[in-house]
Amino acid sequence: MEPKPTPVKLSSWSRSVKLVAWSFLGIRSRAGYQEDLAKVNPMHVVAVGLAAALMLVLGLIALVNWVVGK
Repeated sequence: MEPKPTPVKLSSWSRSVKLVAWSFLGIRSRAGYQEDLAKVNPMHVVAVGLAAALMLVLGLIALVNWVVGK
């Protein structure tokens, strides 16, 4: 019989990154969302969300500049 894998303990920052990533994709079960939401610091979620939005915008700008060939 194989031993059961131990669950990985995530920090509030890594949970926030996971929560924001799932939110950007728009595919997350309600139970998983509620579980993550109960275990994160709201300020971490705001900081990670702003950073992710900034990276998305900068990535799109870089992609457009690359395609246009400036």
